[in-house]
Amino acid sequence: MARIVALSACVGLCAAASAGGGNRGVPLCLPTLPSELASTGSAQQLVTVVARRSSSTQGTLQLWGKSGDCWSSAGGPWPAWLGERGVSDHHREGDHTTPAGAYGFGPVMYGIAPNPGVGYRYRRIVCGDWWVEDPRSPYYNRFRHERCNAAPPFRVTSEDLSRSPTAYRHLAVIGYNTDPIVPGRGSGIFLHASRGRPTLGCVSLELPNLVTVLRWLRPASSPLIVVGTAATIRRY
Repeated sequence: MARIVALSACVGLCAAASAGGGNRGVPLCLPTLPSELASTGSAQQLVTVVARRSSSTQGTLQLWGKSGDCWSSAGGPWPAWLGERGVSDHHREGDHTTPAGAYGFGPVMYGIAPNPGVGYRYRRIVCGDWWVEDPRSPYYNRFRHERCNAAPPFRVTSEDLSRSPTAYRHLAVIGYNTDPIVPGRGSGIFLHASRGRPTLGCVSLELPNLVTVLRWLRPASSPLIVVGTAATIRRY
């Protein structure tokens, strides 16, 4: 009789331990792409952009949110346009690839249209607003406002931001080559609205999906965007 009572007590204790997380060998989080990345740091929000191969001009963008130690899908997947020369680990100024890697977002979002309700500071784009692409300029890879229709004091390879009403209706700055800024390594990598074709190195989404992403991002969540191919993205 004593053996039966002892065995019953043992079964009860084991069941309680299992219910309370006592079985440490059982994973508590479902497997997701973010959990397979090399590092997500302190990020609580993640945007992944996965291309099939390095030459792909399109990929799949998905949002992920973190609760405790676990990541779960928060939006998407959606098709995204990438650089017209694909994705590269060695992006350089003007090579028309989208830089692979993990990056934060700039502290200001921009747009020709009014603020769509984002959690970041928002600046309306007007005539004379530029993102400087000249590696010789002290303003390289920075926003710069000059007098409307005046020749800016740096070399330009594209028109000012206000001349792209579709792509730059709203945009977030991807924090590529920002800390530190290395001349010639690349500039003006944005998450912006799609024009239905590959970009010059940015990531673009259909406008409704872009607005969803921009509204979802929160500076306090230290969001990251991770770009890579299906074979390489887990390195970042």
